[in-house]
Amino acid sequence: MLQPAASLAMKHLLSLQSASARDMRRVLELALQLKRDRANLSFRPLEGQSWAMIFTKASTRTRVSFEVGIQELGGRVLYLSPRDTQLGRGEPLRDTARVLGRMVHGAVIRTFAQSDVEEFAELSGIPTINALTDAEHPCQILADIQTLIERRGSLEGRKVVFLGDGDNNVARSWMWAAEKLGFQFVISAPEGYQPPQKFLRKFKSGNVSVEPNPIKAVKNADVLYTDVWVSMGQEDEAAKRIADLEAYQINSALVARAAKDALVMHCLPAYREKEITAEVLEAHADTIFSEAENRLHAQKAILTILQQDRTGK
Repeated sequence: MLQPAASLAMKHLLSLQSASARDMRRVLELALQLKRDRANLSFRPLEGQSWAMIFTKASTRTRVSFEVGIQELGGRVLYLSPRDTQLGRGEPLRDTARVLGRMVHGAVIRTFAQSDVEEFAELSGIPTINALTDAEHPCQILADIQTLIERRGSLEGRKVVFLGDGDNNVARSWMWAAEKLGFQFVISAPEGYQPPQKFLRKFKSGNVSVEPNPIKAVKNADVLYTDVWVSMGQEDEAAKRIADLEAYQINSALVARAAKDALVMHCLPAYREKEITAEVLEAHADTIFSEAENRLHAQKAILTILQQDRTGK
């Protein structure tokens, strides 16, 4: 694989806001290739490396996909939760970053504040991947787009509609992907669950829009996408959020108003009969669980590109 000039090297994946369209396309192209070639056990660009996974939020798909991915690429994994490190006793992340930067070759971080991931990347000096923050979920959206490409061939002319809480990390990463990769992204959410106007003004392409009426929003949609209505830390708001978002449930009646053969996607975990009905989830289970599988391949692509750009190999 030809290597980019050093000035164009991908050093981290901290957000899709800061990622270039070029690097997103590189990840998607390589992810599709790595999925096809998964049986090639000789491809080990992380051979001899140790990567730290620093998780302050619980995880199933993110943890398993990164651990398996790093191991398949030849690396070793150290999984660090707050109870395993001095972070749980109040040591500043900046000190942990400067220690780990001298010991490991890269870090995958799943935490709350986006600023923590960015500070870690700056102070550690090692490749750093955002595995989820309250601001963005870049790895998830790259895997989602990989799934869309697999199912529909390209992003050109596609319309993705996000239903539910449109001011969360998943929606924001979708917005930046649409802005940079050139597909249409519509958020359908009630007032109080829409991105602030100040944030929306950052998007100049015309690819990102808000349509509060879910029936209008899904017209001609190629993808209907949803996420949980009650995220970690929002449990006290559960009853209100469920009532507020009830009209944005993905059900068979709403799917029927989208484009013929529209995809239904969910980043999981799913709560049946809340943001999506059991009937629709099971009808589209192959797509939804392919999204989950593609976390592995998209993240292996990210890890590979970070290594290749760092070393030129």
